[in-house]
Amino acid sequence: KIAHLILQCGYNARNIAAITFTNKAAREMAERAAHLLPDGSGKGLTVTTFHSLGLQMVRQDAALLGYKPQFSILDSADSAKIISDMLKTTDKSEIRRVQSVISTLKNALIDPQTALAQAQNDAELALAKCYRIYQDTLFAYQALDFDDLIRLPVQLLGDHPSVKEKWQHKLRYLLVDEYQDTNACQYTLMKHITGVRGMFTAVGDDDQSIYAWRGADIENLK
Repeated sequence: KIAHLILQCGYNARNIAAITFTNKAAREMAERAAHLLPDGSGKGLTVTTFHSLGLQMVRQDAALLGYKPQFSILDSADSAKIISDMLKTTDKSEIRRVQSVISTLKNALIDPQTALAQAQNDAELALAKCYRIYQDTLFAYQALDFDDLIRLPVQLLGDHPSVKEKWQHKLRYLLVDEYQDTNACQYTLMKHITGVRGMFTAVGDDDQSIYAWRGADIENLK
């Protein structure tokens, strides 16, 4: 499809983005595209993961989100350490539970304030407070976790029309792999970028939808 868009439809490679979930899949996709394209015609083509694309977006306009361009990115262990300190516990199962709840809330595009407002019992309120403290700590450290690499670009494009227009102009055709694995956050990011043109190809298989536990929503494919 990438070769067809460039060679038959007249798209410039720099205006096409192919997005998948793992670095390995992105590398393989880039190699396959390179074999199909004459020398030079694939220059500027974006073949990336959701998180790498999100990182690129936030780096370019970090100031609009209150971050310095050289913010740091926390891995799962860094995140667990912050939660451990916050909860004053080394109980790994409890730390993982809170980590999972925060990740689910972020992937559903629910911010700490909304989580506090929506809490229906003491347990949910306690988790929402943890989420707020955790996010405040990350901001104080000028750090992002993996979920922020999708959540913050969605916020950026939603709050700043000029930034959204910039990315819509740059990425005029999207190709999304393993679409059945997208969550609410990734779906909204794609929606922002495609805009009213809606120029995209989604590849997915509902029989392979096995990541509902981490927020993937098969309804996105429908």
